[in-house]
Amino acid sequence: MIVIPAIDLKDGQCVRLRQGEMSDATVFSDDPLATAGHWVEQGARRLHLVDLNGAFAGNPVNHEAVTAIAKQFPDLPVQIGGGIRDLHTIEKYLDAGVTWTIIGTAAVKNPQLVKEACREFEGHIIVGLDAKDGLVATEGWAEVSELQATELAKQFADCGVSAIVYTDIARDGMMQGVNIPATLEMARAVQIPIIASGGVSSIEDIEQLLKAGEIAGAITGRAIYEDKLNLREAQQLCDQWNK
Repeated sequence: MIVIPAIDLKDGQCVRLRQGEMSDATVFSDDPLATAGHWVEQGARRLHLVDLNGAFAGNPVNHEAVTAIAKQFPDLPVQIGGGIRDLHTIEKYLDAGVTWTIIGTAAVKNPQLVKEACREFEGHIIVGLDAKDGLVATEGWAEVSELQATELAKQFADCGVSAIVYTDIARDGMMQGVNIPATLEMARAVQIPIIASGGVSSIEDIEQLLKAGEIAGAITGRAIYEDKLNLREAQQLCDQWNK
């Protein structure tokens, strides 16, 4: 399992939201490139970028910051989500040096896009499933559907999706711990690598995910920015566990 630091971009700044509320944002830095460099120094093996403005706008807004990070660290895998709704946007990000693009809202509203993207850009597509009480949320979490997240995930079982980022909205940014049962349920529903997100706030959460097994990665944000979780120590624990 790898531990993936999150860099959430809003108006060109690095922020963290609580439960996806744009009005409840904590600004941690006004220099995304320097923030990325900090996590690289701390041993990050992958970066998780989110264009928060893009998620609400439906198209990329903070693409300049994303491109700058990808170019500055060409050997570091980067995944980006937020506002990715068509093949053209995916192509632009991949051309800029991003490794994976994350399709979220569009995966719910236009599942065919995921299938087309996997054919067109094999090995570079991740699906982002955000859920509240097990139901899929879209539009930057502003809307909650009647669709079970596990049922939607099964639609992509044979598409060639590289991974699913599964986020429990109720836990995100709240420092309340990761929702292990829901994440495991997702991992057992499909044969696609699952990356846990939302509530990963302590070394104990990392230990729980490792003990649960079946989880490929864990995204963490507020906890590492507030020094509640040490990124390097968390990754070392994962490496020891995997031996």
